[in-house]
Amino acid sequence: MAEARYKRILLKLSGEALMGTKEYGIETEIVSAVASEIADVVALGVEVAVVIGGGNIFRGVSGSAEGMDRASADYVGMLATVINALMLQEALEKNGTFTRVLSAIEMKEIGEPYIRRRAVRHLEKGRVVIFAAGTGNPYFTTDTAASLRAMEVNADIILKGTKVDGIYDSDPVKNPDAKRYDRLKYIDVLKDGLQVMDTTAISLCMDNNMPIVVFSMKEAGNLLKIVTGHNIGTLVS
Repeated sequence: MAEARYKRILLKLSGEALMGTKEYGIETEIVSAVASEIADVVALGVEVAVVIGGGNIFRGVSGSAEGMDRASADYVGMLATVINALMLQEALEKNGTFTRVLSAIEMKEIGEPYIRRRAVRHLEKGRVVIFAAGTGNPYFTTDTAASLRAMEVNADIILKGTKVDGIYDSDPVKNPDAKRYDRLKYIDVLKDGLQVMDTTAISLCMDNNMPIVVFSMKEAGNLLKIVTGHNIGTLVS
């Protein structure tokens, strides 16, 4: 069996990654597939933390654009991430993978409150930890939550699973000639305004030397390949 390059990772998933072919909501087959990929990594002895977005259910920015107060819209978006977290937890535990949901907004009936030391202890015990409700604060994205939680639990790397196979200089869906990068520096992402993560998240990673790999979750086995040292997607460091 291949050896893992990383001891502890933080996997960032967009809510859209759970939609599959739907226009909104959750496709259970996709959630099961993601859970299976995570279980394969856990089987190697890698400690896995996960942050999921909520864009498949509600997006705070679009809510505020439609007339909602931005803070209220962001809180609704945070609740959407809790739904996704519970769905992923269910799929993981069906695979026999012990999982804990830790929420930045206290909901003690369905998940534990986020406490850094508790999160680290769960990881040390081999449990997958799913961080829900972002940072618990409006005006911060789940990308920023992923960066923050990665620092707090001393993850080795952030792996951002998306619908595309890396970072491009323009939208590859709209531009068939878009160039894909293999490696980028944080400052180039900020300077060129590349749509990887928001600027707060990238700046936080840059200040703390936290590497990021952006890769496609659509292709089965990619997560395991990255963890075992294959060059998949785009590395930002």
